[in-house]
Amino acid sequence: MRVLLVEDDRLIGDGLKAGLEKLGFAVDWFTDGLEGEEALYQASYGAVVLDLGLPGQDGLEILKNWRCNGRREPVLVLTARGDVDQRIIGLNTGADDYLGKPFSLREVQARLNALVRRAGGSPTPLLTHGNVTFDQQTRKAAVNGSEITLSPRETALLELLLLNKNKVLSKEAIESKIYSWDDEVQSNAVEVHIHHLRKKLGKDFVRTVNKIGYILEEK
Repeated sequence: MRVLLVEDDRLIGDGLKAGLEKLGFAVDWFTDGLEGEEALYQASYGAVVLDLGLPGQDGLEILKNWRCNGRREPVLVLTARGDVDQRIIGLNTGADDYLGKPFSLREVQARLNALVRRAGGSPTPLLTHGNVTFDQQTRKAAVNGSEITLSPRETALLELLLLNKNKVLSKEAIESKIYSWDDEVQSNAVEVHIHHLRKKLGKDFVRTVNKIGYILEEK
């Protein structure tokens, strides 16, 4: 999943970006409010982590502008402002969840996963397809109950496929979801990841739709 992070605290932002990327997320991090606001219109994000006290543009104003312009991406507001009134304002402005600082990476991960599940109508973090299971919270995959090792990018691709069953995903769409702007993407990167998933999950796990993309079909 690709996440937009708008946070001006360098220590917090660096920790979140590094930690989430190790868990298989692609993260675009902005420290300026105006740049962060514009970023949501330039790429495809599964969720947003938004601080309120930002230079350039206040987080609440950013959130208000997004919602007024029809943006429906799940937003987790992350702020040091811990009073109840401020939380109510954030939620009424359009935030989907609220997390005060200090926080743990595991809690941020859990809340992001919950927001994405809610947006997609999935009641559980356990995604399944045939004999393959993937737990969005632990970021672990298994075949016939036996855990397998996936790279962070393979993890992101598997999650994307499981969340989009019976939908053809183009190479470009996959790249936009599992890579950030900081990543150098090789021309055959998606094909390589698909090849590795087939080796680990079964050669028929993903079907190639000629000249269009890839699809994970219900069996």
